[in-house]
Amino acid sequence: MRDNINKRVVRIAESYQSEQDKELIIKSFQLTEDAVKDMTRGNGKPFIEHPIGVAEIVCFDLGLGATSVITLFIHEATRFKPELLDSIESDYSKEIKDMVIGLNKIAMINPNDTKLEAENYRKLIISYSKDPRVTLIKLADRLEVMRNIDLIKKSSQMKKVTETMFLYMPLAHKLGLYGIKNELEELAFKYNEPEQYRAITNKLKTTQKDRDELVKSFINPLKDKIDKEGIKYTLKARTKSAYSIWKKMQAQKVPFEGVYDVFAIRFIIDAPIEKEKDLCWKIYSLVTEEYIPDTKRLRDWISNPKANGYESLHTTVTNKDGAAIEVQIRSERMDYAAEKGNAAHWLYKGMARDNSLDEWLGKVRTILESPESLGDGEMETYAPNEVFVFTPDGDLRRLPAGASLLDFAFDIHTNLGIKCSGGRINGKQVSIREKLNTGDVIEIMKSSNQKPSQDWLNFVVTSKARSKIKQKIKEEEFKLAEIGKELVSRRMKNWKLEITDEELTVFQKKHKYSSLNELYAAIGTGTIDISEIKDFVTKENNSRPETAPTISKEFVDRGEERKKNNDYLVIGSGVKNLDYTLAKCCNPIYGDDVFGFISTKGGIKIHRISCPNASRLIDNYPYRIQKVKWNQNVNSTSFQTSLRVSFNGEEFISNKVIETINAFKVSIRSFAILDKNRGAQDISITISVPSNQELDKIIQALKRLKGVYNVTRSSR
Repeated sequence: MRDNINKRVVRIAESYQSEQDKELIIKSFQLTEDAVKDMTRGNGKPFIEHPIGVAEIVCFDLGLGATSVITLFIHEATRFKPELLDSIESDYSKEIKDMVIGLNKIAMINPNDTKLEAENYRKLIISYSKDPRVTLIKLADRLEVMRNIDLIKKSSQMKKVTETMFLYMPLAHKLGLYGIKNELEELAFKYNEPEQYRAITNKLKTTQKDRDELVKSFINPLKDKIDKEGIKYTLKARTKSAYSIWKKMQAQKVPFEGVYDVFAIRFIIDAPIEKEKDLCWKIYSLVTEEYIPDTKRLRDWISNPKANGYESLHTTVTNKDGAAIEVQIRSERMDYAAEKGNAAHWLYKGMARDNSLDEWLGKVRTILESPESLGDGEMETYAPNEVFVFTPDGDLRRLPAGASLLDFAFDIHTNLGIKCSGGRINGKQVSIREKLNTGDVIEIMKSSNQKPSQDWLNFVVTSKARSKIKQKIKEEEFKLAEIGKELVSRRMKNWKLEITDEELTVFQKKHKYSSLNELYAAIGTGTIDISEIKDFVTKENNSRPETAPTISKEFVDRGEERKKNNDYLVIGSGVKNLDYTLAKCCNPIYGDDVFGFISTKGGIKIHRISCPNASRLIDNYPYRIQKVKWNQNVNSTSFQTSLRVSFNGEEFISNKVIETINAFKVSIRSFAILDKNRGAQDISITISVPSNQELDKIIQALKRLKGVYNVTRSSR
């Protein structure tokens, strides 16, 4: 372990030419190592691995100078031993000391200091340090944290991921650090949507062979033509990241199969800068001679580069089988810049490093100091269907987009929601209807006289709020109904009249109440005058109205669903066929993306595409994989699945979990609290659900419970 740490530090130091720089890097590292020698990360490994990891990103990914590496090490040392700052200027330089102080201040920023707005974050950075290297070091720090997010306490993971989505990803995007931005996106997506991440990555694995064959068939007719032109090139098949695919699925409301540009074929031309454009267009000409181009999808970013400097020629062509293929054509220089971002021009071979670095850092400073720099809308919102808000104490809460102040109150506690009479958002008094925005700091006001009303259901959006409001309305309705029922019974006796259930039902429907309970409640409140019932019964002469109930019968075609592709095995509600069974390792339910695995003992096991075993089965036994889809006529079927709810030992959390689940169309089959040692605990629940859509609603509702930091599907 020790040898590996030393080797990594020496490698960083040796990447710089100056002997003095090398000595100062080693010296600053030793200062940090001494300051954190007794500290460990979540996995028990030395904490010193964190600053080393950040230093490697600063050095090798960003290409910053030795001063930045030294600053980073001293920053980590002085975080835990502030008294070391006094000697920094004498041992190093004022420049390094100023950068360390700025970095220390930025490290103390809380999410609610920024209201999760990138523009606010930029302003705080400027107020703490105007040296652009400080910002770049902080981005490198966050990337290392996200690469090792599993080492952080589970209760803190969500905050780190949320900060990354709303503060660091937009900042990396605007600064042109696309490699860092893309990696942060992928890591945040992997943690924030683990089920979706596994499903997409496993689907990419299962379709890899098809993509390889498509690339091979695409280039074969072009090889000789390109060689005759004497053009040197490299061919790459670039597959979109799981996050990019998911983002398109959300935006276009299509499944994985509906994203047509999952991958692109990329020509990377080896050419001097003065011949780049001509050769790119020559490749374009040869490609469009062989394949049918879609002229509407031609994007010429060679003649007119994007504002961020991106250069490339894009088109979409169709092969003889009708498959649409995205083609990108660019030079090696263009490709390097596209992969590395705005910093690439001074990292690229043959470029003057020092002068270009100064020029780029100058641009970074301009971007940071520009009021419009982070507010131009170029960065897409990571989670358009959610808002992230804070309690006055700084606790982060995640709610659906469109959530009201009342939703927030119920999210904190049921009793707070029931008594909520209004609140303050960012210090301004608002009503319970006020819609929330990401970054809002919310304080709830309550009144002992407040009671839920039917109107509340018109503006709340969370399932918890809706179910609790309905529950309280029903409770109140029941009390009033008992009063009304007793009143009807007493008056009927006084009038020496009788009213049958059939007559009461006719009266109920005449007044357009959905149930007898609602009718009795209306009588209890005086909405309906009791004398109306007397008039009704008298008019009917105490006889039952003649009713002729009609019975409508629907004939459902239960024949086998017509198959569009004979390669698919269609499974449905019976699940009793000897041909297949649902795998116990992942318990698929209706609506899940699934595949079949032909077992050695006969029969087909149906697995979820996101099953923990899926990757191994797909990689090792591709010839035993069977395409599967659900019968569209599945009705009234329940599927058993298990959930694991992880929480931080909050009192009565089990009651809240049960209440939340009971608000949906499911039944609980088993319930157990696990791992009662330490602060964190898990609840294992087995439920019967009709589909994965209902299950998704349950999982999202459970995630919003206070104290719950993770909800996952499990095999048991």
